[in-house]
Amino acid sequence: MSQALSKSPKHCGDKQGLKINKHCKKLFAAFSTLFTTILCLMLLVWLILHPTKPQFSLKEAGIYLLNLSGSNNLLNSSVQLTLLSKNPNQKVGIYYDELQVYAQYKGQQITVYTSLPPFYQGHEDSNLLTVSLIGNGLPVAPSFGYEVGRDQTAGRLVLNLKVLGRLRWKVGTWVSGRYKVNVDCVAVMAFGPSLPSGPLTTRQGTQCSTTV
Repeated sequence: MSQALSKSPKHCGDKQGLKINKHCKKLFAAFSTLFTTILCLMLLVWLILHPTKPQFSLKEAGIYLLNLSGSNNLLNSSVQLTLLSKNPNQKVGIYYDELQVYAQYKGQQITVYTSLPPFYQGHEDSNLLTVSLIGNGLPVAPSFGYEVGRDQTAGRLVLNLKVLGRLRWKVGTWVSGRYKVNVDCVAVMAFGPSLPSGPLTTRQGTQCSTTV
């Protein structure tokens, strides 16, 4: 008489559990490989198309008002400037989401922030940005008038024009996160008692310092 062999339910359950574990391990390995490949491709694209920071230069600047109230040290000011913004990248576009411009003299802010509208800058494109800056009743240090008088005696006035903002890089259809951008332009203007009354201007194209 032959003897029938039968498997216990526990044995069947163990084999089924082993199959599930192997299947999960294969799925995990496949997803890990895919994720690693995507990261490597993104890193490779970034290294090949590593964006160069934008270039800014000051084309023109003028001070049309710089009036100090002697009793309260409150300043009224009006400054106009034109900047040239250039994207030097051949394959990377730039979204400027936010740009705020202001003027500074001897480390003191002499105008309020003025916002520029957002814009996109294509590959190797350039844009002229014209800004009017004003300040009404801005508090300044008591030495402000003395510093201006000393510059007038020296025959020149140095003004810092600053831009603070955020940008994003665009490569194909991929758009990066936001990066801070800081621009510092220096305007040197002739300033002396022999000059006729009117705005202090400079038209010397000077390269600005840009950090991203």
